[in-house]
Amino acid sequence: MAHRKSAVTPNGKPHGDPDPDLLVIGLGYVGLPLAAEAARSGLMVTGYDLSPAVVAGLNNGRSRVPDISDAEVTAMRARGFRATSDPATIGTPAVTVICVPTPLTADSGPDLTAVRSAARTTAKLLRPGALVVLESTTYPGTTDEVVRPILEKGSGLCAGLDFHLAFSPERIDPGNRAFGVRNTPKIVGGITPRCTEVAAAFFRRLCDQVVTAASAREAEMAKLLENTYRHVNIALVNEMAVLSHELGLDLWDAIRCAATKPFGFQAFYPGPGVGGHCIPIDPNYLSYKVRTLGHRFRFIDLAHEINNRMPSYVFTRCASLLNQAGRPLNGARILLLGVTYKKDSADLRETPAVPLARLLRRAGARLCYLDPHVPDWLVDGEPVENAERLAAYATAFADLAVLLQDHSMFDLERATSYAPLILDTRGVLPAGERL
Repeated sequence: MAHRKSAVTPNGKPHGDPDPDLLVIGLGYVGLPLAAEAARSGLMVTGYDLSPAVVAGLNNGRSRVPDISDAEVTAMRARGFRATSDPATIGTPAVTVICVPTPLTADSGPDLTAVRSAARTTAKLLRPGALVVLESTTYPGTTDEVVRPILEKGSGLCAGLDFHLAFSPERIDPGNRAFGVRNTPKIVGGITPRCTEVAAAFFRRLCDQVVTAASAREAEMAKLLENTYRHVNIALVNEMAVLSHELGLDLWDAIRCAATKPFGFQAFYPGPGVGGHCIPIDPNYLSYKVRTLGHRFRFIDLAHEINNRMPSYVFTRCASLLNQAGRPLNGARILLLGVTYKKDSADLRETPAVPLARLLRRAGARLCYLDPHVPDWLVDGEPVENAERLAAYATAFADLAVLLQDHSMFDLERATSYAPLILDTRGVLPAGERL
């Protein structure tokens, strides 16, 4: 590994510093784990992020991603990793991987603003023979129809001839300690067969198994297929949960029984809604692409409708439980147990706890919460009381407790003592009413 000298050139790049083997654009939930694995694999890695605060933190050994500890960032730094928000200090990387967010617009269309910006930055750094990989989730055709023209116009080079271009969907699962970048199979598809070969060869340095797709479009579709599959099946069991309550039966027990079948069935479980970046957002990209063809993807539309109404359904169940006990929702103390979108994670992105909290507040409920992964929680800029800081925090201090996320750190038996009424949206508590 080359020694990083302290003196710098006028553009801020260290004197004598080699061009990076890998440039990772976007140092969030996807980009930082990739950079960490690449550094462990012996590559000289530079990370680029628009946030000076993120860059400064990483260069001082502080992580912004729960799955990457400060100690891991320090180890990355010792292996030569550096972060920057100035493209002029990067040099000409051999490989650039784009890991920027792809949110939705106000009308639920694809927002590729960050992808286009990253492509323009990449174009200025392209050299002949380089490899560019898009990992940001998007609709089929984006790599070839959106990223490629920007790279070619900005660099004067031709994709597939002068440089290699591919798509490789991210498969990061926040909070998952069993699977990471190294041992999760990596899908790769290039805009030409040679691009696929070059991208696959690169990722074999970082991943134990590389799966090659027919082209970038199939790789883009694979990611959307994975998340649409989950979206639709979660919607199925959420709908069944509502109907099972009306029928007076325990859906979780039915799922337990069905899951004993050794073929033809995979268990999905109901909940208060869906969260994270993937399930609530990614299927919209596929739905958008289908609409450009003059069609509707009715499965996705229906899944959105069902999953998005679950916080409202939980709210209705809360009001019903209180009403049956002769207690009005207005003025009731309601405890939310677990407010992240995922078990054993601090990730609050798109958590269904937020729309539920809005509904409860509007109805006049006094909210508090407990979550070992979230010391402070804001909803629409207003803080929600952490129950551990309440003077009255003791047995049965709330009128109703709602289990939204069954973190492993929760004492589930104790959770049933927090309130005389319990609504269990995860089907795990020893007492209380299930969703």
